[in-house]
Amino acid sequence: MPTLYAGYESLVLGALDSGVSFATGVPGYPINEIMGLLMDSSIEARWSINEKVALEAALGASAVGKRSVVIVKHVGMNILADPLITSATHTIGAGVVIISGDDPGAEKSQNEQDSRYYGLLAEVPVFDPGNPKFAYTSISYAFQLSEEVSTPVIIRVTERLNNIRDKLQRKNNDFKDFPKFDRKIWSYTHKGRHQLFHKQSYPKMLNASTKTGMNIYHNRGKEIGVISSGYVSTLVEEVVSEKYKDVSHLALTLMNPLPRPVIDEFIKKHSRVLVIEETEPVIEQQISNEGVVGKLTGHVGYEKIENNDIILALEHIHHNSVIRPGNPQTIKSRGFSRSICEDCPYKVLYKVLGTLNVPVAGDLGCSIRTAPPPMEVVDLAYSLGSSIATATGFDTKGIALIGDYGLVHTGLQGLIEAVFHKKDVLVVVLQNNIAALTGGQIVPDMTEVIKCIVPESCISINVENVNEIKLLNVLQSELKKKGISVILARGKCRLH
Repeated sequence: MPTLYAGYESLVLGALDSGVSFATGVPGYPINEIMGLLMDSSIEARWSINEKVALEAALGASAVGKRSVVIVKHVGMNILADPLITSATHTIGAGVVIISGDDPGAEKSQNEQDSRYYGLLAEVPVFDPGNPKFAYTSISYAFQLSEEVSTPVIIRVTERLNNIRDKLQRKNNDFKDFPKFDRKIWSYTHKGRHQLFHKQSYPKMLNASTKTGMNIYHNRGKEIGVISSGYVSTLVEEVVSEKYKDVSHLALTLMNPLPRPVIDEFIKKHSRVLVIEETEPVIEQQISNEGVVGKLTGHVGYEKIENNDIILALEHIHHNSVIRPGNPQTIKSRGFSRSICEDCPYKVLYKVLGTLNVPVAGDLGCSIRTAPPPMEVVDLAYSLGSSIATATGFDTKGIALIGDYGLVHTGLQGLIEAVFHKKDVLVVVLQNNIAALTGGQIVPDMTEVIKCIVPESCISINVENVNEIKLLNVLQSELKKKGISVILARGKCRLH
């Protein structure tokens, strides 16, 4: 009998029922629950120090015949892009599926970006399921397709997909051995690999996108049609079935490569076509045509899509362009501010840092919450682990504020860069041994590694046992010194 499952449960069950035996992931919103269930299963599953390492480990498992899954959030796709793009022409062994959790609305992320673009960039298949049933089917099909075309496959998910529930009928599969890496690829040059890819693999992807049974055409009328993908397909069906029963709907799940024959035929049958998608106009940009409207024409905004947005777009469907009202969201207009915890052990440190007249580069751990008013401690924060490298560009000795997870993630390279080029930087490591902002995952202790890199310039302070005057004196003293200084600021997170 079918059982109700949430989207994230369906993804995990789909992976397990597809014979996955290896999983890596990097913590973050909205994918922690997916990785948590995999870690509770009987397969080998682990949190990795960053997304590049996570994918590289999965590619290694793939090479020896193990189906593998990599779980990251959307910004993690930026980190794993290097091995991802190369892997498409390098080829793999057993199937590799990357589940990327997007965050429309940037509710718990440093930016809004759309993971579907990586399908176009890397030339790999992308699934964008709209409900738990298709999430389950997508991951099963993704492993098969991955092995057929010998590339990783991306599945894009969002928090709303993860949390909706649907009936699911699991399948019992009897798997034999999965393919291993074929060394014959080394007979080709890198140019030849790309030629081979477009001769063999990419046509198979195009064929799969056109013939898959997961791209659903709801034929209701000939005047207006809607093309969508992902969770918003569920919203479109809600709106159309209730208010616009003569509007046709093409709901895409395998959306890269685009099923052009299916889309072209859909456009021909309708005088006006609206594209509804989160977050960027990935589909719309590829099918720009007279009579096609969406984000590029102002009918749909770049915010998180709700039912009212679909209704508004359909009400203006016959306009060639729409000027949308509204101003960019500010902290004030949002109505609340995300500050550090009241009992944060680093409050005394932030208070003192705020009195220093030097530039402060931060990363994307908890310290980023000190950047907006009223604290205004951190000046810059580009990515997780970026603060040390950023501070090497200052014209005076500034401060790089970095969490110990940010340091492990990508910050160590910045520290090596600073030492090698003899830059003047004061590095303050918030050493609480956990990734506090993403759920309290344990972080490796890098104390001995840091001491090897800067053996004469590393001091340790327990921020819970130091007063403001002493801390200010230490910071001012280190700022006067030439070269690299590292302060290990030890504290215990109260939240975790």
